[in-house]
Amino acid sequence: MSGIVVIFDFDKTIIDIDSDNWVVDELGATDLFNQLLPTMPWNSLMDKMMEELHLQGKSIKDIEEVLKRVPIHPRVIPAIKAAYALGCDLRVLSDANMFYIETILKHLGIRECFSEVNTNPGFVDEEGKLRILPYHDFHTFSHGCNLCPPNMCKGKIIERIQATIEKKNIIYLGDGAGDYCPSLKLTKEDYMMPRKDFPVWELICKNRGLLQAEVHEWVDGEDLERVLVQLITTTISMDEVVDNTNQLFDYKFETIAHKVLPKPVYVP
Repeated sequence: MSGIVVIFDFDKTIIDIDSDNWVVDELGATDLFNQLLPTMPWNSLMDKMMEELHLQGKSIKDIEEVLKRVPIHPRVIPAIKAAYALGCDLRVLSDANMFYIETILKHLGIRECFSEVNTNPGFVDEEGKLRILPYHDFHTFSHGCNLCPPNMCKGKIIERIQATIEKKNIIYLGDGAGDYCPSLKLTKEDYMMPRKDFPVWELICKNRGLLQAEVHEWVDGEDLERVLVQLITTTISMDEVVDNTNQLFDYKFETIAHKVLPKPVYVP
């Protein structure tokens, strides 16, 4: 192992869209979603939308087929596989839900690259209906963080991860406002990779002095791959890279330096 933990947000980081909006729009429920949006927290709204879609006759198979069509930049999967091959411990930390993430990662053939998925519970109940529940049960208690939505404080999850890993560097990739709280938990030995011109990047730019971690922005999947692989390979020893992944190392840098990468496409 490289001694590096790479933590990925999911929506607009691994995939190029918000999975909740994608499912709602693709299944024709956008109008109802917009009507209900002002009335309840997002996480509760998504659970309600799954109930409504079930009543409309939409099946779990329908939802799975929509999820398998999510747009993803073509360099994201190679980036994840490269990080995994270089010995990193990869994890997901997302405010989506377990059903969406597991379905998509398995479809993309990269589920085995991740040791852990931290997200809101998502499961099929006995009626064949998808249920989406909060990670933190805010109906019972508050997580107490005013930076995060009531259902999930990513900062508290980062603290739990930090307590279980010793002397390891963390590389955190994210885009949304919910990724700002965990960025504040990173140490000077860690790296924060915010997506440029997205909410977490804007928050970091306004409050740069509050972060201890080095900040390395990225724009798209091609940029994500370049920055992530560079951070990993400069953090671990060159001897370890040569011993374990010599061929991959040479290929990655040749690819990043010379190959013209394609534009984002939809996964069939």
